Amino acid sequence: MSLKAIRFLPFGLLLYCAFFLSCESIQKNEENEKVYTTWSNYLGDSGRSHYSTLSQITKENVKDLKVAWSYKAKDWGQMQMNPLVVDSMLFGVTAALRVVAINAETGSEIWQFGDSVQVWHSTSRGLSYWEKNNDKRIFCTRGPHLFALNALTGKPISSFGNNGKIDLRSGMSASAKDKFVISNTPGTIYKDLIVMPLRVSEDVGAPPGIIMAFNVITGDVEWVFKTIPDIGEKGSETWQFKSDIEREMTGAANNWAGMAVDEKTGIIYVPTGSAAPDFYGGIRKGSNLYSNSLLALNAQTGEYIWHFQMTHHDLWDRDPPAPPNLLIVERDGKKIPAVAQVTKQGFVYLFDRATGEPLFDVEELPMPTSTLDGEQAWPTQPFPVKPKPFARQSTEITENDISPFAENKDSLLEIFKKSDTRINAPPALNPVFLLPGYDGAAEWGGTAADPNDGIIYVNSNEMAWILQMKENDSIAPDRPFGERTYFKYCVTCHQENREGLTASGFPSLLGLKDRLKKEDVSTIIAQGKGMMTGFPQIKKDEKNALLKFLFNEADKQEVATTEYPPTSHALPYKHAGYNKFLDSNGLPAISPPWGTLHAIDLNSGEYIWSVPFGNTPELNEQGINTGTENYGGAVVTENGLLFIGATRDGFFRVFDKHNGTILWEYKLPAAAFATPAMYEINGKQYIAIACGGEKLGTEKGNQIIAFSLNAN
Repeated sequence: MSLKAIRFLPFGLLLYCAFFLSCESIQKNEENEKVYTTWSNYLGDSGRSHYSTLSQITKENVKDLKVAWSYKAKDWGQMQMNPLVVDSMLFGVTAALRVVAINAETGSEIWQFGDSVQVWHSTSRGLSYWEKNNDKRIFCTRGPHLFALNALTGKPISSFGNNGKIDLRSGMSASAKDKFVISNTPGTIYKDLIVMPLRVSEDVGAPPGIIMAFNVITGDVEWVFKTIPDIGEKGSETWQFKSDIEREMTGAANNWAGMAVDEKTGIIYVPTGSAAPDFYGGIRKGSNLYSNSLLALNAQTGEYIWHFQMTHHDLWDRDPPAPPNLLIVERDGKKIPAVAQVTKQGFVYLFDRATGEPLFDVEELPMPTSTLDGEQAWPTQPFPVKPKPFARQSTEITENDISPFAENKDSLLEIFKKSDTRINAPPALNPVFLLPGYDGAAEWGGTAADPNDGIIYVNSNEMAWILQMKENDSIAPDRPFGERTYFKYCVTCHQENREGLTASGFPSLLGLKDRLKKEDVSTIIAQGKGMMTGFPQIKKDEKNALLKFLFNEADKQEVATTEYPPTSHALPYKHAGYNKFLDSNGLPAISPPWGTLHAIDLNSGEYIWSVPFGNTPELNEQGINTGTENYGGAVVTENGLLFIGATRDGFFRVFDKHNGTILWEYKLPAAAFATPAMYEINGKQYIAIACGGEKLGTEKGNQIIAFSLNAN
């Protein structure tokens, strides 16, 4: 109805229309205020859009961005967290999992939670916030525990669980009691529930990765969804266990990457990971629902609504790496609420949010068969017709694509020629050329979206890895107990000679006693650190023997005093290790780009632009734009800007979201493998980012830095 038409309505009806229009306006404003001008949710909003309508920073003045404030944590190391901002307080997590509340305008510390508790070596991608009236709570995790803190004071809320904390294994079976269960990613809030993502181990004996909702007030378990269904439940027929032992040896299919929730419909969208053990599925034949799937569940009850499996019987660790994006796309003039999920393979799957119907066709294509005894690779895999992959696939690489900067091309060509380059070539005793690699094209930083325009912005890695299996020969029983324990738990990542795979993120364990105290190593064994999962299930004499071996104190005659249940040695094959395809200088051994950034229109499935992302410091003097490996996501604004750190070269950049042109860049004190947060206080717009470094050989850092215009 036009304003001109309203003038001629009766007075009473005029009042009604005025009231209706004002309510509608208020409702729209409240929705925009809640969703797109604040940052009280992980990645900006419950739809994980990474999106803001704040517009003080523009294409014209972005060059004037300056550091507004910097906060230095007391501990150093990797920070992957996306800050939360509520009112005038910014909440973050340091490298040692200390929670800090900071004045979001000045950077001064308000409170810290963690000074008196154990320092943890894991990583955290952020926090969850919930409020009702004057009750304001921050939720954080350490080890297997979820804490509820008073957002204003940082004190644990004693009425939540056991004096402010609960065990994340509360809703799991008794067998999970002593197993590795943590959460790196913030829980998803829906009304008075928090639905928690879980990280578990990836080998034999991992607990089943169930989805659990806890009451935010009491800490009680409200509902559980089993991603590995019990016998007789829907989906159980897709697990062909031959015995109870095989069932007990199989686990995971967990959500670790986070979730998105549609607050209007009450549907939560949960991407699930691969089943464990990762690379040999002979004990878990079948398609393995609900692993590697996007699940739609009733957020209030946990009831199943729909699913789509993106990898059947995963043998490559192809778990979806990030939360999905909720956005609106247009089809034939009709607006459709959609959910988009990016993958490690570089695919984007797009579904109708309500029904799960793919909005672009998905083809089931025939795949190679396995050569390992007992294994049955699934005969087909689903490939979306659109959009095309946002990273190169293994079949696109030829001998001509060996890096032009490599000084050892002959040896690289030899490795490449004997590797299987077929897409989804199953793990084998011969090498498989895995591109995109284990860490994926997309990563945990997630994808930014224009939620109402149907456009996503995704940064991608193009790092090839070599996947290979070997026969699982048990180490000779006459070897020292500590050495056998090392081969049982550690050899895949740290190698038989203990030299590690430093370029792949697994450090050398040689000379350990010169770098760490024995008690510190004991803590890392139990809790994990970085990419390493913890091993809390290791018995006392096993751990003591391992520590003696690592510190070169092993007694040749030392023997086990306890019999232990079957481990990965019960499998006929084991993973040969996480090996990047690198040249002799430690650089990617395929031709650039090694990192890319893309804008994809999901209305049409077409690319708007693609550009190399980041520069390689070792080659930068040559003026070569190679792109780099990158971890962390972007923030996109309504008025045309895209803010992102993430790259190995340590820059914070702003791009024109319409064409991918760099508008501004700033060298950070440490690389920012994290997603920024955008907010406004007292009429000034800020963007804050955590600079922790440490990944990809970068220097470690300890700062959260906020930028604004006309900074003091």
